[in-house]
Amino acid sequence: MSRTPVIFGNWKMNMLQKDAEAFLQEVDPYLTGSENAVFGICAPYTDLGVCVQHARHLQIGAENCSQYDHGAYTAEISIPMLTEIGVKYCIIGHSERRTYYSETSAACAEKAKALFAAGIVPILCVGETEAQYDAGQTQTVLKQELQESLQGLTAEQVAQMIIAYEPIWAIGTGKSADPGIAQSCCQLVRQTVQELFTPAAAEAVRIQYGGSVKPANIKEYMACADIDGALIGGASLKADSFKAIIDAVR
Repeated sequence: MSRTPVIFGNWKMNMLQKDAEAFLQEVDPYLTGSENAVFGICAPYTDLGVCVQHARHLQIGAENCSQYDHGAYTAEISIPMLTEIGVKYCIIGHSERRTYYSETSAACAEKAKALFAAGIVPILCVGETEAQYDAGQTQTVLKQELQESLQGLTAEQVAQMIIAYEPIWAIGTGKSADPGIAQSCCQLVRQTVQELFTPAAAEAVRIQYGGSVKPANIKEYMACADIDGALIGGASLKADSFKAIIDAVR
């Protein structure tokens, strides 16, 4: 099966609306719409309207969501609110959410089910800490996070989603996982999906690598058999570097 590559920037808590508009005005026309890959940006809530308004070729996603449609959940953003804006993708389980805000894999599973019900594609993040990596616990951590985060989903749903392997020790640190390590971990993700669901789901699910991805190294990652794209942090904040990434993937 040929899997369409999928490249997303994750702006995190950066980019005011004027910055988002300037980025979209420069990057979106750089795409023709005929690329053999999907390119997108996951933006802060306050930027989503501006991004959707100016996006013709870039796909727009949110950085998080609530698993609840409405209620007394102060400061949360519901999936119907994202649907109303026109968002098509949503990150769940990013390590920063898991670490700083105690997001659990069980919550990720609930969010994934709710996102699918709304027609939004989940981008599920999994990954180990440096201490876990050094202790040889990567396989155990990834398998557990996947089992718990995919609980209650069907094989058909998993086949349609995106899973991002992001070693926590490589996020925003300037350290990039060796392509061989990244490939072996993404292969483990695919094997785990096969064990939990079906060979067809494992073959279809798109797996991204994330962790200090930049124009200079993205080709190495994209050449790996089980890496179907990238979730990009710092290099997605500047139009020039994101355009260089587009060029490298084209």
